[in-house]
Amino acid sequence: MRIHLKSKDEIRLMREAGLVAAEILEDVCAAAKPGVSTWDLDRIAAKGIDKHKVVSAFLGYHGYPAVLCTSINEVIVHGIPRKAHVLKDGDIIGIDFGIFKHGYCADTARTVMVGHVDDDRRRLVETARDALEAAIRLCAPGSRLGDVGHAVQSYAESRGYSVVRQFVGHGTGKQMHEDPQVPNFGEAGSGKRMKSGLVIAVEPMVNAGTPDVEVLDDNWTAVTKDRAMSAHFEHTIAVTDDGPWVLTRPSSTPGNPGTF
Repeated sequence: MRIHLKSKDEIRLMREAGLVAAEILEDVCAAAKPGVSTWDLDRIAAKGIDKHKVVSAFLGYHGYPAVLCTSINEVIVHGIPRKAHVLKDGDIIGIDFGIFKHGYCADTARTVMVGHVDDDRRRLVETARDALEAAIRLCAPGSRLGDVGHAVQSYAESRGYSVVRQFVGHGTGKQMHEDPQVPNFGEAGSGKRMKSGLVIAVEPMVNAGTPDVEVLDDNWTAVTKDRAMSAHFEHTIAVTDDGPWVLTRPSSTPGNPGTF
């Protein structure tokens, strides 16, 4: 394992990438309404990429055919946008998006509740979101990677859910996927100790049923084996001496430091 710690200048460039990714993802999420296809959402993201003159991190990655991953209901991750996949009232959709700007990656995801969502699905989505926030608070020098995974796992399981083990978070930088791996499970106090300059993408995938995964015949779409609902959130986070800097959080979000 070779972990590349980023300089302050590199992290500032990654913040610029993160702001663009956040803006485009916000536009996509705002459009996720009943009657809209996942292909429509992908085209919104593609237009944002063109507008900002950035590069998709997903399109062409191992042959992936789109700029978004759009994962509806029981789809955990890597759902391919299609014209036939039209959102319905009550759906939940995980929207995963990544770009390169200045040669650095920003990777982010959010699960959107479409129209009127029942209480069970709302609680699942809120749990995945809050599990990510619990993990972010531990992304500081001296903490260990196991602390991050433990935060996600313990929070999700305390609310009756499971966390996916087959897919994990990761370091990111000049490549989308760099060392180290960042599991959404683990023992507190285990794993490598985090240092200032580490940049990681933390991405809880929380299932309403079991953690088991099945990959469909397109070799991309990953669904819950029991077809229970799943929710996914992700941020790119820099570990700094001042604590975690969420590089993919919009600048207007309260409590997010805007400077190093």
